Amino acid sequence: MSCTIEKILTDAKTLLERLREHDAAAESLVDQSAALHRRVAAMREAGAALPDQYPEDAAELKDASKYKPHILLSQENTQIRELQQENRELWISLEEHQDALELIMSKYRKQMLQLMIAKKAVDAEPVLKAHQSHSLEIESQIDRICEMGEVMRKAVQVDDDQFCKVQEKLAQLEDKIQIHQDTILAFKEVV
Repeated sequence: MSCTIEKILTDAKTLLERLREHDAAAESLVDQSAALHRRVAAMREAGAALPDQYPEDAAELKDASKYKPHILLSQENTQIRELQQENRELWISLEEHQDALELIMSKYRKQMLQLMIAKKAVDAEPVLKAHQSHSLEIESQIDRICEMGEVMRKAVQVDDDQFCKVQEKLAQLEDKIQIHQDTILAFKEVV
């Protein structure tokens, strides 16, 4: 399996897009739970005065209670773990690529030195300059790869922090929803 810089960049972009999609999905879940919370609060305000006038809302609330937020969260957690594993694999691949590049360059330098020694009649100065310019280009590419790697590490860390915050918010919202649902059920039993 050959690993090129373009492939690593493409994989990194794909991962970044997936992380953005997951972030958007988490935001959507938060928005949905907030909307549900508002509906529950509105139904509580309506109270017992109008229980028979809103049978459609009661049916919708029963349908909404069928959805298990923790199931959706566990699916989301699984997807995030898969992305994190994929990210780790990309890091390993990137490090292996850098090691391979360094090995190739050292062998290249050694062969070039042997070639220059074997051909003493040929002026070695242009070859050395070309070798140095190639070395500088490769070093700059290695520096760029390292910078991209650092950016990817920071992005993963920010995403992990975001995920933890969203997970905490969702857990709090789940608790609130459960309390509201229990209150509504108790209220319906009283009525």
